[in-house]
Amino acid sequence: MVNIVDRRLNPKDKSLANRQRFIGRAKRQILDAVRDVSSRRKVADIGQGGEEISIPADGLQEPSFRKGTGRGVRDHVVPGNKEFVAGDTIARPEGGQGGGGRGGSPQGEGEDPFQFTVSQDEFLDLFFENLELPDLAHTQVTKVERHGIQRAGYSVSGSPSNLNLARTMRNSLSRRLALRRPKREETRALDEEIDRLERTGKEPERLRDLIQMREEVTRRTRSIPYIDPIDLRYNRFTPVPRPISQAVMFCLMDVSGSMTEDMKDLAKRFFMLLYLFLQRRYRHVDIVFIRHTHIAQEVDEDTFFYSRETGGTLVSPALEEMRKVVADRYDPADWNIYAAQASDGDNTPADNPAVLEMMESVILPVCRYFAYIEVAEDRGWEMTTDLWQVYERLATSGRPLAMRKVRNRGDIFPVFRDLFTPVELRR
Repeated sequence: MVNIVDRRLNPKDKSLANRQRFIGRAKRQILDAVRDVSSRRKVADIGQGGEEISIPADGLQEPSFRKGTGRGVRDHVVPGNKEFVAGDTIARPEGGQGGGGRGGSPQGEGEDPFQFTVSQDEFLDLFFENLELPDLAHTQVTKVERHGIQRAGYSVSGSPSNLNLARTMRNSLSRRLALRRPKREETRALDEEIDRLERTGKEPERLRDLIQMREEVTRRTRSIPYIDPIDLRYNRFTPVPRPISQAVMFCLMDVSGSMTEDMKDLAKRFFMLLYLFLQRRYRHVDIVFIRHTHIAQEVDEDTFFYSRETGGTLVSPALEEMRKVVADRYDPADWNIYAAQASDGDNTPADNPAVLEMMESVILPVCRYFAYIEVAEDRGWEMTTDLWQVYERLATSGRPLAMRKVRNRGDIFPVFRDLFTPVELRR
């Protein structure tokens, strides 16, 4: 969430509501500027900050009311005027009177736009503000977590119920050995020898020495306790966040020969936005990348975005690969499954029935949400592809499937925002 702080002094007779409206207007202009900058960046540079953002200077002015000189409309002619009469329109001068290097606007006035630089964190916060994975009210995948208890070593203070006896006795033994505390066997031997000499009455000098030695042993034993407060160790526990549930996002991209470089660039830009969005907003979402031509395979991030392999066009292998990965690693009972697919809409006609069957019976039943992006390039919007017709049948039947078309870079962010903006925040 991005917060804007207006540090200007609040002039007299300005209400808080006016100030809040001004902040909201400035925030919208900043968001528009960030989105405009992102549409011009390369795919690999979308997540970087350090960009200069400009917003019009007139957008920073607050509206105000001024007291007029009278009521109604008044006709006024300045005394000494020799050129104009009442009703004439006075044209603005062609240039300003200032001596600056910048020329004025055609209206005779102007002001430089307000510029500032946003960091990477600020850029991403602005870029993904108010976006989230659909159906989060049911899955609880976002920042809401429950806290579990985990062992975190030992502490020198704590509750008696957490006293660790083994560690405490180990510390006590180490301390007694280091200080050479007299052993019980040594004390018992001295007592027995003193008792024998007292009964026999022999060797009085040795008896005195043994008694003094016994007193010294008693003093050392009392000064070195068996367990000292410094020996005590308590089990220490710390709360750790644990996700209430887990989610996985499948990214399916068509890289067949029918996809031109411009189309692939549009698809990569969309998936780059999706990747940054998930990495930025969520801590417990796995991302699975699948590329497909007439064959499909799960790949790593670098291969997904930068590999140049191409081939024929079949869509069902990508869906089959997704089904295999779900069966192997992502049990729908434990995972919330999402998917996003980008394609030009071309598919072998004989493969369309298999795609329909796979989507209807296997993919959509386990998905919380499936987003389909069709990159159209120079084709008209009125042209409907085979894959679009197949998916449209599923979308109209109430399945969790959203479909959008992208024709140029400027369409990417509005489409992305439309797909991942919560229903309650849409206007």
